[in-house]
Parts: sequence; C-alpha cells; structure tokens
Amino acid sequence: MIKNEYMDKIRDFLTSSKFVKAVYLIAFTIMLTGIISSQNFLFKSIVENGISKKDIIAQKTLTVEDVKRTEQHKREVAQKVEPVLVPAEDEFIKSNLETLQNSVLQIRKKEKSLEEKRGELNILFDLTGNTSKDFILDYLLNVDEASLREAFEKASLSLVKILQVGITENDYERDKITALIKNNLVSNVSKRQVSVITAMLEQVIVPNLVVDDIATDNAKLNARDSVKPYKVTFQKGEKIVFEGEPVTRLKRDALRVAGYNVYELNSQGILSVYILVLILTLTFISYIKGFEKQFKEPRYMALCAMLVLLTSACAILLQAGSTSYSESLRYTLPIPAVITVAAIFLNPRISFLLTVLTLTILTVGMQYDAEFMIIFTVLSLIGMITVSKIRYTRRFDMIKVGFHLAVSGLLIMLSLYFIDKCLTDVENYLIVKNCVYIFLSCIINSIIVLGVSPLLENTFQIITPYGLAELGDHNQPLLKRLQMEAPGTYHHSLMVSTLCEAASEAIGANPILARVGAFYHDIGKLKRPLFFVENQSYFGIENPHNKLNPRLSKMVITAHPKDGVEIAKKNGLPNVICDFIIQHHGEGLAKYFYNQAVLEEGVENVKEEQFRYPGPKPNSKETAILMLADAVESAVRAMKGATSDEIESIIDKIIVERLNDGQLADSPLTLKDLKIIALTFSRILRGMQHDRIKYQEDIAQEFNKNKIEMPNKILDEDFEKKIQELEDSKPKYNTENADWSNNEKKDL
Repeated sequence: MIKNEYMDKIRDFLTSSKFVKAVYLIAFTIMLTGIISSQNFLFKSIVENGISKKDIIAQKTLTVEDVKRTEQHKREVAQKVEPVLVPAEDEFIKSNLETLQNSVLQIRKKEKSLEEKRGELNILFDLTGNTSKDFILDYLLNVDEASLREAFEKASLSLVKILQVGITENDYERDKITALIKNNLVSNVSKRQVSVITAMLEQVIVPNLVVDDIATDNAKLNARDSVKPYKVTFQKGEKIVFEGEPVTRLKRDALRVAGYNVYELNSQGILSVYILVLILTLTFISYIKGFEKQFKEPRYMALCAMLVLLTSACAILLQAGSTSYSESLRYTLPIPAVITVAAIFLNPRISFLLTVLTLTILTVGMQYDAEFMIIFTVLSLIGMITVSKIRYTRRFDMIKVGFHLAVSGLLIMLSLYFIDKCLTDVENYLIVKNCVYIFLSCIINSIIVLGVSPLLENTFQIITPYGLAELGDHNQPLLKRLQMEAPGTYHHSLMVSTLCEAASEAIGANPILARVGAFYHDIGKLKRPLFFVENQSYFGIENPHNKLNPRLSKMVITAHPKDGVEIAKKNGLPNVICDFIIQHHGEGLAKYFYNQAVLEEGVENVKEEQFRYPGPKPNSKETAILMLADAVESAVRAMKGATSDEIESIIDKIIVERLNDGQLADSPLTLKDLKIIALTFSRILRGMQHDRIKYQEDIAQEFNKNKIEMPNKILDEDFEKKIQELEDSKPKYNTENADWSNNEKKDL
C-alpha cells in the first residue's frame, strides 16, 4: 500500500507541469550549449592537441599581430620607466635644524661640567664613526656664540640648496648624504666649519622626494600604450602552418583570420558556456513571468527557443563552412530576422531582451569582437521603434523596416570603423565588405520574415497583426457566409466591431484584435440562423421560438458560442479569435427566456443557473469590451430613435448589470477603463442614431421653385418631362396610417 502511494507521488511529479517545464529548460540549454560547443569538434579537424594535422596555405595576403612579442615589448618598455617622484614637506626639515640649534645653545648655558655637556651632545648628535668627533664637540661647546650662530646660518643656507636638489630613498645612506652635503655647501664656509656643518645637516636631513605610485603606474601605462603592435605578414600562397607543426598563438590568430575555426573548448570551457546559457535563459524566463505574463505560454517560449537555436546554428555553420576570411560573414547572421519576428509575434520589449541575450551568448561563445555586439544591440533598439510603427494592412512596410535597419546598421558600422581608423590601420576593402554584408542582410531578412510569417503563425498558433488584417478581410469565407446566410447577424457584427475598435483604442487595448474578434464572435449563429431575431425579418419568417418552450429555446440560443468555436476550429481560426466567440456572453443570463419560463412555470420552479450561458467569462480587455459592446448595440438597436440621454442610460445600465453579475471579474478592466468605454460607446452610438433631412414630396415643384429663384438657370424641356414622368410613377404614400396603399402592396 505504501509502495503504491510512493509510486503515485513519483508519477504525479513526473507528469506535473513544473517537471515538464524543467525538462524543456534543461533540454534547451543543453542543445544550445551543444551547438556553441560543436566548434570544438570542427577545431580538431584542423588541429589536434596543439599540432597541425595538415598544411594550410594562405589564400590571400594576411597581416596578423604577434600578441606575444607585442606584450613582451610592452613589459620591457614599462620596466624602464623611472618612478615619478614628488616633493615632501621641506619646512619640517628646516624646523628640525632650528630645534637642533636651540638645543645646542641650551646645553652650552647649563651649569654643568664639560664632560656632562659632552655627554648630552653625544646623545643629540649621532657621531658614531666620525673621525672629527672630538673636534666637533669641542667646537660646539667652546666656540664663541657668534661663531656658532654663523655656523648654523651657513648650515641653513646649505640645507636650502640640498633640498632643492632633492633627496630620495636611494640617496639616504651615510656616505651619499655626506657627499651630497659637501657638494652643496655655501662658498664662504671655512675648513674648520665644514665638518661641524656637515654633522649638523646629517642630523636633520631626511628624504624629501617620495614615489607617487599612481603617477608612476600611469607613466608605465602610457609607455605600454605607445608601443605599436608587432605584426607578421603571410603572403598569398605562403604556408601558415606545416603538418606536424605546433600551433602557436600567432599561428592560431593567422588561421582565424584565414577563416578557420581555432577555438578549442575543453570540458571546463563547455561547462562555462552551459552556465552562461542557463543564467541568461533563467533571466529571460523571469522577465516574462514578472513583466510579460501574457507571453508565458509554451508556444511563445517555443518560438523564442527556435529563434535562438537557429541563429546559433547559423553562426556555427558560417564559421565551419568558410574557407576564406570570415570576419565579415558574422554580419550575415539572421539577427535582423530575430529582431522583427520577436517584435511582431511577441512585443518590441521582449524582442530587445531576446536579441541582447542571443548576442551575449554568441559574442562569448563564438569569441566575436565588441563591434558585433554594439552594432546589433543598437539595431535591436531601432527595430523596437520601427516595428511598432508598422501599418499591418500594408505588407510593404515590413520591407521598409528592413531598409531602416539596413541604413542604421550601415551608419553605425561606418562610425565605428572611422573611430578605429584614427587608432589603428583598417583596410578600406574590409570596411566596404562589412557594410555591404550588413546592408544586404537586413533587407533580405525582412523579405524572409514577410514570407515565413504565415508559416510561423500556423506552426506556433500565434496570431500576428498581419494575420488579423487578413482575417478582417470581408471576403473571408466565413464572413461571406455570414453575409449571405445570416445578414442580420453580419450587420450586427459590423456595428459591434466599430464599438470594440473605438473602445479598445481609447483604453490602450489592441484595436485590431478587438475589431476582428467582433467580426467572428457570432459565427455560431450560422448553424441555425433563423432562430435569431435579427435574421428573421430579412427572410420574412415567423419567430420559431413562438412554438418552442423557453427551456428548449434557451438551449438553442446559448449553444451558439460553442457552435461558433466548432466552426472556427474547422475553418482554422486561431485560438485568440475562439476566445472572443466562447467568451462574449460569459456566464450571463438569457433573461428573455428566463422571464418566459418564470411566467409559464412559476418563479419557484425556475433557477437562474439553468438559463445561463456556459461561459467562460471574458479574461482579456478585448473580450470584455466585446461582451459590453454586443449587449449595448443590441439594446440600442431595439430602441428605435433613442435619444442621447436614453443611449447613455442604456449603456450605464448594461455595464452595471455585468459588474453586479460578476461577468467582468476575470477581465483586467478597471473602473476608469469602464468609464472611458461608456463614453466611447455613447459617442459612437449617437453617431449611428443620426437624423436625416426630410426630402420634398413634390420633386417637380421643388425644381420649379429653384427655377423661379434662379432665373439664369435654363432647364431643358426634355429633362423637365422626364422629371414629371418620374413624379407620376412614384407610389402614393398614405400619411394617415403610414402605410403603402393596397394596390401598391399588391404590386410589390
């Protein structure tokens, strides 16, 4: 028993949506990593274990930078840069000399023996190893005060000269300091004072020049940057590598420039690529769940996965299949197609994110340069703007998008290359080649997108504005059937579509989707068109519901949403249109037949739930607008000649009823949206209820009147005769009972 419960839990886990999504995630990341890492096997077809497997000859003259020698030269130049020295505080050193002078004068004034004073001076002066020690001490203690002050003044002047020369850490050694002092003594120093002044200065001098690490590093960096790259040229026909030759960094770069794949991924590299792919994929999924919840369905995710996988596969095939210079071929990748397809099938924001993540994977995994990333990232931003302005009723606008991207890509690439030419030598041939590639790629990609859009729509069951524009064509088979078999329903659908489109545009919903959904919302009535009152007057038949009981009539009427979905699926309409068909009545009450049943059976024998539509309730702004527009248009049409106040009252009543009945509970409409919708409905319906001028009964008299008022206008006699014949043949209208005369009825 416990084992069965355990197995059931495992089965439930394996069949749960979370597990399935995790499997899809892992499968996608492994596939994408495998595609990017497949260049490893392509690499081994040329080089294996760092050894060339065959002779490779340059098909054209190639110039390659020897990165190793260039870096070595840069290091040598940087090492030769001398440290940058900056002066320290000289006043501190000068104050030390003054302090030393004051201390000597104080010792001389003390009432102590000569030996005690010599001891204190020994502490004050470090004269270890100085052969003139006794002379210096005697001079400091016994010379007259004027001579002592003169010695200190000369020491101070000499100190100024020494500090101007500067003292570094390397100079701060006894012998070097002594020599520095003697070389910078003032000129009028006597021989007796030289040793004394030297001893004074030795006590106070410290390094006044220190190394500025930041300035030194900048100097070394500038020196490195000043080194020109060391380049090696392989002439056309020259062997780049020989069979069995070790492939160095220089040879690898030459092979890469020649168009060969030289990136060897080991297990660590493959794992790194997988981690990057996984992180970027989770980032994309998190964005969709957090900010674009309407696109988290599997079909949208599958489309995004397909775009990324195909683009990565194209990158690998281009690199593997090229036998000549392949730097330019990367600009033929279908990145513009990814930008436009994602913007049309999802939205421009998702298009930008998907493109940037794809570019990141390709730039890192395929080792593309920064220019590739910059150009297509900016193009994705431009694509967001241009695609959002497409008029989907004109397919040529898609070609215009490709042209805008082509011109933008051309200008971006030229600007980057002009900057490069200021820094390094770039071949003009390469610039022209890359510009031509990216220009033609954008144009061709737009044409391809235009052609494959219907295929993608059918494959992923995603309706695009192009598809909606096609479905909105009144020559569509279902709309033609509706026009011929249920003309009243067709006219009603046209009026409702006008209301839906205006209201959707007013609140920021999708007006094209709302209009097309309104066209098809009542196609279920094609199954039994004569059971709906708007079609009965056209065919001139009696209402068949007069012979049915309310419950049976309710079953016929409430079945038309379900019948509509069956007809829609049979005719290949997308699911988003089916939502309009099945949701436009929600779980509303078929009030007319409910009231009839109450009159016939009694209120205690009839439940509202028995006379409600099966639902579901509208779950989008567009379907909720359709529910309101459908009810409002029918109600206003039933009240012939309704005034503006009556129209507004009907609209408010219907909206309040739907709110109180909970039919709008699943829709994202706000109270502000409902207010705007009500105002829009009122404006449109007032226009539909416009008055017409009353034409004159006697046309001939009117013409005669105009003839009198405008004597200059001469009427042709034959023309007047024809008007009179037309007036005589006009049917007589009985104004008393507002009906045609019996004879004219018979003729009609």
